[in-house]
Amino acid sequence: MSRAPRTTRSAEPHAADSHDLIRVQGARENNLKDVSVEIPKRRLTVFTGVSGSGKSSLVFGTIAAESQRMINETYSAFLQGFMPNLARPEVDVLDGLTTVIIVDQERMGANARSTVGTATDANAMLRILFSRLGQPHIGSPQAFSFNVASISGAGAVTIERGGSTTKERRSFSITGGMCPRCEGMGRVSDFDLAALYDDSKSLNEGALTVPGYSVEGWYGRIFSGCGFFDPDKPIREFTKRELDDLLYKKPTKIKVDNVNLTYEGLIPKIQKSFLSKDREAMQPHVRAFVDRAVVFTTCPDCGGTRLNAGARSSKIRGLSIADTCAMQISDLAAWIRDLDEPSVTPLLTTLGRTLDSFVEIGLGYLSLDRPSGTLSGGEAQRVKMIRHLGSSLTDVTYVFDEPTAGLHPHDIARMNDLLLRLRDKGNTVLVVEHKPETIAIADHVVDLGPGAGTAGGTICFEGTVEGLRASGTPTGRHLDDRATLKEKVRTPTGTLEIRGATAHNLRDVDVDIPLGVLTVVTGVAGSGKSSLVHSSIPAGAGVVSIDQGAIRGSRRSNPATYTGLLDPIRKAFAKANGVKPALFSANSEGACPNCNGAGVIYTDLGVMASVATVCEVCGGKRFQAAVLEHHLGGRDISEVLAMSVTEAEEFFGAGEARTPAAHAVLTRLADVGLGYLTLGQPLTTLSGGERQRLKLATHMGDKGGVYVLDEPTTGLHLADVEHLLGLLDRLVDAGKSVIVIEHHQAVMAHADWIIDLGPGAGHDGGRIVFEGTPADLVAARSTLTGEHLAAYVGG
Repeated sequence: MSRAPRTTRSAEPHAADSHDLIRVQGARENNLKDVSVEIPKRRLTVFTGVSGSGKSSLVFGTIAAESQRMINETYSAFLQGFMPNLARPEVDVLDGLTTVIIVDQERMGANARSTVGTATDANAMLRILFSRLGQPHIGSPQAFSFNVASISGAGAVTIERGGSTTKERRSFSITGGMCPRCEGMGRVSDFDLAALYDDSKSLNEGALTVPGYSVEGWYGRIFSGCGFFDPDKPIREFTKRELDDLLYKKPTKIKVDNVNLTYEGLIPKIQKSFLSKDREAMQPHVRAFVDRAVVFTTCPDCGGTRLNAGARSSKIRGLSIADTCAMQISDLAAWIRDLDEPSVTPLLTTLGRTLDSFVEIGLGYLSLDRPSGTLSGGEAQRVKMIRHLGSSLTDVTYVFDEPTAGLHPHDIARMNDLLLRLRDKGNTVLVVEHKPETIAIADHVVDLGPGAGTAGGTICFEGTVEGLRASGTPTGRHLDDRATLKEKVRTPTGTLEIRGATAHNLRDVDVDIPLGVLTVVTGVAGSGKSSLVHSSIPAGAGVVSIDQGAIRGSRRSNPATYTGLLDPIRKAFAKANGVKPALFSANSEGACPNCNGAGVIYTDLGVMASVATVCEVCGGKRFQAAVLEHHLGGRDISEVLAMSVTEAEEFFGAGEARTPAAHAVLTRLADVGLGYLTLGQPLTTLSGGERQRLKLATHMGDKGGVYVLDEPTTGLHLADVEHLLGLLDRLVDAGKSVIVIEHHQAVMAHADWIIDLGPGAGHDGGRIVFEGTPADLVAARSTLTGEHLAAYVGG
């Protein structure tokens, strides 16, 4: 039977192939003004614009948020109960969305047990490798885990068989790798008892100085009713037994006022409540207490490896798992490649690929035992990228938040290659970015602006990079900006001597940092810049250090509360009206009773997204009506919080409302380019660049002669960098010494003195490769930084 010939259809495309755009219509999240945009799929689109123009609101708050919300809705109601409730973004139409994978700059979880190895699954594969090949063989993969303790037990168990009951003796044991002395933390703590209590007082007189341990609450009831000691007796008069019970007693069931409670000694309680967290995750007052009261030393039993003697005894080619985790990842990758073991070939291939991804992404200088809480925002973001590089997924949308943050110009080229590789696998890549080098590789550019805050939120340009250059928008105008080298540099007024610095990868570094000038410390990522500046320059004693730590704040926090501006404003209102300052706080006595000072009412709808409605009683003003009757300079407190920084600076600068303390803070906010922010805007709505500058403005009020800034250009648009340079100049001209850790060539070119570390990262860095003026660095071109700076200034 002959088969009919196949007829080829006309060249019209299949309907399924027509969905090649992500369409957004009428987006109104945060400051977006009815934005409509079409984004091509399977292309690299870069979103640009000044800091606060609405880039993150469009990409993260609208596109990524809606994709995640719709994916969450595919799960059962039971599972959705465990997931965060995501409200639908303020947008009319969102069409053509695909699954979104967000790679943001949030620091990795500051869990004291989390390391680079555990966060990327490299440790899990190493543990399997050692359980198969390690000699002597000590057990399963958990025998190499510092989070699993070794336990054993035995006893009688009752078994029913065929209607009869018999008792049999059974025993069990679990072999873990946790060091029993430090419980897998790698360090042991020693307490300064004088910082825990005042021994001249009794417990009822408030002897305890530990944050949160007051005698008014539950702790007071437990201490007074436990019966182990007399709460009215001064602690210095306690017997040895009573003091031991107060400090070290193991959890014991007690009954106080017919309530069953558990009593536990002070030190184990502090270890559980405070020391289980990473230092960076603690609240400031708790961190200050821990720094004062607790001394950490490397565990003498495991030498800081976190592993017990058994796990360290099993070796492959003379190396234990602790040795391999301490190696630089680039060296470990080479060691894994040299292992020729057919029985574990798939495991070696996967592990080798993961480690090679670290090297490729510019993180080969890390080690797997590095605590994840110590990574910078840029490093954390790249570590998160590791799991996506070898992924087989295609047709997904990757969303990146400034992937070049913290990268030297040399490393930005490698990051660009990775972004292009993700695109070429058939994925849509959306990047929020300020660096011209990354904007240059875009297939499509969306420029938001023209200004920040209420002056932004519109699409200024959409098209190619060449079109952006010719567009006349703030980004287009500044895209080809190149800072020029200073003709004349300032003369130092003194030097800050650093001798024999050996922190982390530093190699016995001696350097003199000039004072009274703008000094830039630079070098490739991982070369030792932060180690040199933060570990060798003592904090305090006239040094104001502004690091990359994120601002933490709830929707009740705003620029006025964060900067301390609200205190003088409240006092000024109270003095003018003869009432208490607490009335003018929406988090205290003045709060609207209906919404508790939030301004909105949140209605929980179970697995559905919570609904926020403006409070009907206060109309979103957050204060009681009686409070709003009090005025200062003709304005009530809600009207003051609705002012922009620029308006408020004028308002508190003269006339009836003149308040010098408030005016000083407002002047600093305006100096860092935040004049457009409203005083009561929730911190949760600020962009990364705005938060960075808010932090800078707050610390500018600290008393000190030396300012240390860690990458202040993070999150800043090219136009904002110019503003920052003017601010740094004003600080130096006012007699301050400014030391900046920075990769941005504009800041390097503007410096009076450059200290370049390198030549590479990790054990290939840690040395001073250049000291001198920017002009000398460009002329010599002796380092990677010199080559890139010369290309930047056209030298």
